[in-house]
Amino acid sequence: MNGGLSCDGDSVALTAATQPSIEEIVLGALPGLPKIAVHWPLIDFECGPETGADNFIAWWHKADRGELEPFVLVVEGSIPNEAVHGTDGYWAGFGNNPATGQPMKTSEWLDRLAPKATAVVAVGTCATYGGIHAMAGNPTGAMGVPDYLGWSWKSKAGLPIVCVPGCPIHPDNLSETLVYLLYQVAGQAPMIPLDAELRPQWLFGRTVHEGCDRAGYYEQGDFAKEYGSPKCLVKLGCWGPVVNCNVPKRGWINGVGGCPNVGGICIACTMPGFPDKFMPFMDAPPGSKVSTTASMVYGTVIRRLRKYTQNASNKEPKWRTKGSDLSTGYEKVW
Repeated sequence: MNGGLSCDGDSVALTAATQPSIEEIVLGALPGLPKIAVHWPLIDFECGPETGADNFIAWWHKADRGELEPFVLVVEGSIPNEAVHGTDGYWAGFGNNPATGQPMKTSEWLDRLAPKATAVVAVGTCATYGGIHAMAGNPTGAMGVPDYLGWSWKSKAGLPIVCVPGCPIHPDNLSETLVYLLYQVAGQAPMIPLDAELRPQWLFGRTVHEGCDRAGYYEQGDFAKEYGSPKCLVKLGCWGPVVNCNVPKRGWINGVGGCPNVGGICIACTMPGFPDKFMPFMDAPPGSKVSTTASMVYGTVIRRLRKYTQNASNKEPKWRTKGSDLSTGYEKVW
């Protein structure tokens, strides 16, 4: 469901998944995966009058009536607070109510479908934690799915909300999480391991810095002073050392890419505090002066010691010479 406040960027990103791909999931190419049907606004060709029995939105009404069992509700976009604008209008909707012909609010769909769903997945930073739309001063009162349903909320199957953040979402992080849940629903996987922020632990258990191609420069106290440099980007505004995200380690598509890997700073888009706690993005993070200064002092000494060892290692052993005498190896025995 992409009826929340969203740019649909997470849906677009998911089309690029390769490990596994959407085609593999839908066509049942993965061993043991249950047969599924995907109802996804971005790619579904069903459209037309609201009264059509095969209309796209009809599947949501079927789920509301209890005619789809089991189903996984995937939510994209932040949930606006419809109580803050009074009785006039609405912030976000998804389809119409057949009984009244009026738009169905996104929050109403969540109220109706969440209790009936086997699992609820919040996709992208907007749906997980509110994202851009939930910045301070926004007029919509936007929030993430856990804020709306409650962080301790459990589905009827006992599953907590599963949050897969990212702006946009990493394609394979989402497809992999969906496959895990499908296997769990089929009884072939244990309870999905989540961290305190409801993110899959195996995907978000390490920091950007731990998987970054540039981490070695940080350790040596060697920092970029301008964009285009291959060195560590912390002084240019990168939050990688404290951000839970696997993108640099995994790459973006087919193992290639990832924000710092291609010269972009990490702006912490997988974190609940994004974006307010990480702005302005191009300024060095608070505390970075202390850490980078310490790293530079330590790194200066380490670089000199390593240079000495490097120079020594770049010279061949003295016994590799021409001549009749063997200065190393087996002893001559006559």
